[in-house]
Amino acid sequence: MMGDIRESYLTYERGRSIILTKLAQDIAAIRQRDPAASGLLSCILLYPSFHVMFAYRVAHPLWRAGLRLLPRLMMQIARWMTGIEIHPGAQIEGGFFADHGMGVVIGETSIVGKNVTLYHGVTLGGIMPAVDAQSQRCVKRHPTLEDNVIVGAGAQILGPITVGVGARVGGNSVVIRDVSAGQTVVGVPAKQLNQKRSDDSFDAYGVTDLPFEDSQARIVKALFLEVEKLRRDLKQMQDAVGQNMTADDGPHQRKTAASQSSVRPPEAGLDK
Repeated sequence: MMGDIRESYLTYERGRSIILTKLAQDIAAIRQRDPAASGLLSCILLYPSFHVMFAYRVAHPLWRAGLRLLPRLMMQIARWMTGIEIHPGAQIEGGFFADHGMGVVIGETSIVGKNVTLYHGVTLGGIMPAVDAQSQRCVKRHPTLEDNVIVGAGAQILGPITVGVGARVGGNSVVIRDVSAGQTVVGVPAKQLNQKRSDDSFDAYGVTDLPFEDSQARIVKALFLEVEKLRRDLKQMQDAVGQNMTADDGPHQRKTAASQSSVRPPEAGLDK
């Protein structure tokens, strides 16, 4: 019995150490990535990201231990306080930062790696149909974000896809396919840019070095230029046809005038 008590105590201590370590990493992430974070106390008192992660770091071990109602209740209260919705079953490593945070949603089977940043309005959601929910309870339905990922405001990452290490997702993008490591994706649906990151430098809102024109804009511009060229060519053809018709009509008009002048009107008094 004493052995069981000692093992339980050691398990508790290991769990407490892990929770405190990850919370310290969460605070460090806020201070590193937000210039407005003036100090440790402000991070603890003023940042919804820390408040919700404090609740999550406690609720997640309870969820893994088999409890269901209490962890969900804790995260529901945290949602009321912060506007950030995190399911206690999600797996989130240390260094997580939900900047501004309002409207962030992280689903039950989401996996979030180290040093991940999400901006307000981001959804890590599932796309399975809302039927036969019982058969979906142990199925991976939500995305996996690997280490050092940044997701811009309003982006939606849907389904059991993977966003690779160091990838960036532009604001308001809708991601429904895997994103390779170091790649930047933007748009609806999200498409990869022709550039790949070679470092892990931080980019606020995920994308700060977009090209002046994306590939779609270049295609549309090329189509407009082609249409203008076709219009010019058509105008030249119409002008050439008009000139040819004028040249052909000249001799015909002179011949007609000559034939009309050769026909004399009847002399006056003939029918008297």
